Amino acid sequence: MRSKKRIVLFLLALCCAAAVVVTAYLIGESKARSGIQASSERQLHIIALNLESVLEKFETLPFVVAFQPEVTQALARSEDRAVIERLNLILQSIQRQAKVSAIYLMDRNGNTLASSNWNEPLSFVGRNFSFRPYFQDALKGDAGRFYGIGNATGEPGYFIAQPVYPDATARGAGHPAGVIAVKISLSEFEETWRSSEDPIALADRSGVVFLSNRPDWKYQSTVALDAIAQRDLAGTQQYAGREITPIGTLTASAQKGFGESVSQPIGRLGWQLMQFPSHARVERIANLSALAAALVLAIAAISLWAFYQRRRRLEEQLASSRALRQAAEELDRRIAQTTHALTKANQSLETKYAKLKETEHLLRSTQNELVQAGKLAMLGQMAAGMTHELNQPLAAIRAFADNAVTFLDRGQITPASENLTHISAASARMGAIIGQLKGFARKSHETVSSVDLAQSIHASVALLESEFHRQDVALDMDVSEQVRVTGDAVRIEQVLINLLRNAIDAVEGAATRQVSIRLQRRKDEVVIAIRDSGAGIPEQVAAHLFEPFFTTKPSGKGLGLGLAISSSIVQAMNGQLIARNLPDGGAEFLVRLPLQAIGPQPAKGSAEGDHLVSM
Repeated sequence: MRSKKRIVLFLLALCCAAAVVVTAYLIGESKARSGIQASSERQLHIIALNLESVLEKFETLPFVVAFQPEVTQALARSEDRAVIERLNLILQSIQRQAKVSAIYLMDRNGNTLASSNWNEPLSFVGRNFSFRPYFQDALKGDAGRFYGIGNATGEPGYFIAQPVYPDATARGAGHPAGVIAVKISLSEFEETWRSSEDPIALADRSGVVFLSNRPDWKYQSTVALDAIAQRDLAGTQQYAGREITPIGTLTASAQKGFGESVSQPIGRLGWQLMQFPSHARVERIANLSALAAALVLAIAAISLWAFYQRRRRLEEQLASSRALRQAAEELDRRIAQTTHALTKANQSLETKYAKLKETEHLLRSTQNELVQAGKLAMLGQMAAGMTHELNQPLAAIRAFADNAVTFLDRGQITPASENLTHISAASARMGAIIGQLKGFARKSHETVSSVDLAQSIHASVALLESEFHRQDVALDMDVSEQVRVTGDAVRIEQVLINLLRNAIDAVEGAATRQVSIRLQRRKDEVVIAIRDSGAGIPEQVAAHLFEPFFTTKPSGKGLGLGLAISSSIVQAMNGQLIARNLPDGGAEFLVRLPLQAIGPQPAKGSAEGDHLVSM
């Protein structure tokens, strides 16, 4: 019952804390929104005043220029080149002093007679602007105002136009003889607005944005345009025929920041200056308010929890002191019982550990003896061939010795010396054969050194040379690559001899008895490939090929340890032993070992080159 009451109180406190945090978030959001709204309105008011001052600053400029006598003269004598050139220079001088984009004069038909940019490639002179609203309004006697992309230069600007009358002093009487227009660039406002974090846009009465610190919004509309607005834009070529689409249809990244805005009317053409306050700032302030409330609640909760824990700890200390006295008596009794049981268990563990160490030592000794047994078994298989190899030199030694004795009895020193030389050569051959057997038969101390694989291959082949002769097997060798690996030379020769012996046995009943051995270097590894022309590896044998004591040879011809030992030796050298059948028949064993060094080695005679030995 007490546990349920605690759970209910905890859930109630959690709900209250959540309500406080949510309330703090909402209050912070409301205050942030109001503050940012007020800040945006103040900033927008300053921008509007600045923009209004620029527009009003040039409002009277075309009116004043229209009173220049050269203007009325140019309208009256438009064919007079001297008058036109003089007016061009005057307009250019005024344009430079006033710092506007262009000032130009048009006749009643909208043809430009003179312009401040008369000497530029995109001059207005000769162009017709009768389709522009500012020209049409000025021709009616009113001031013309218009914002659009220049038809000649392609640069946007604000156009102000005033009618020009034949008699400047009788302004308003009669029909205008022409129109004087001033083009003003507002691009500097865009550069100023770029420093603002919030998007700022200036849109015309149709809602088309023509100035903004967001380049993707320019010449896009805040709302979808109806057919009438589209037709008016096309007729006046206000935005040079650009396709106007709503900002809301742009990509998410392009329309970022578009939404709720603060706006203010500006100018005499129904423009709207808009600022879009950042929602991220509102959310950031609201989150900070919620976080502050959560921190206060967390501090209060931690303080209450600390007080509760302290009080509980005091109660527990009193209870534990009573329990300790009772436990101490019980502990004394149990210690005596446990000590007796642990003593017996410790004695049992010591006995088991001694047996385990003895078993481990026996296992290691057995493993080492197993490797040596494999070599000795292999030597036993080669014994018949080696006996034949030793019998030939022994018979030669006996014959040469008998001949030498006869020659010495006769006093023929030179023939006797030649026979003794032959005896020495035969003895050296026997010593080489016995040395190879002793080197192979000795126990390896697992010393790691740099091994010349070509030399190891030749040493292994030399030990089996009599077997190749006896079994009438042709050996094809290609060991021209001079490569070295890191390992044990004795064990590498043991692997090679075992694989060559298996190859000899594999071709025993084959029509063509041929074994090949190749030494190849591939990038950062070396590959020894041993092929035979036998029947290949049966599918049911391949799965168990490297298992210990698995053999397909008759009883007495093998222990089934050769490939298992060879595979473990190669793996110990970070290599791999692979067996596979060849498409044309026969089997291939690949020994892959990591390469130690690549470099030219000194030649060791033709015996170590490519050769074909028929045995």
